[in-house]
Amino acid sequence: MRIGELADRAGVSVRSLRYYEQQGLLDSNRTAGGQRTYEEGAVERVQLIQQLFAAGLPSHTIVDLLPCVSTGMVTSSMFDKIRHEREAIEQRITELTAARDKLDGVLEHVLSVGIYEEPSPQAAG
Repeated sequence: MRIGELADRAGVSVRSLRYYEQQGLLDSNRTAGGQRTYEEGAVERVQLIQQLFAAGLPSHTIVDLLPCVSTGMVTSSMFDKIRHEREAIEQRITELTAARDKLDGVLEHVLSVGIYEEPSPQAAG
């Protein structure tokens, strides 16, 4: 598939796909005219890359991790790195959950007190 189709199917920009290639995260083939083409599995790979970026992993860690995903085989140092990244994600989840719970408390308080209407800018002037 061509770069535009991959971008549409994976829900990312063409620019992101080019960046992924520059970082060694994604491979493409070239047509005789120099256009990028991708294998069918590229959609799933791009979605995984997006998830790992969203989880806060840097591109150099993702580059190291992707072969492990493909083969299921890891070195002991890579296994340790994966465990470390998972623990960091777990910590962020804990922190985000605490922040959400505090916001829930604020919302409950606001609803118990009541919501007031803001004066329109015209009425204030």
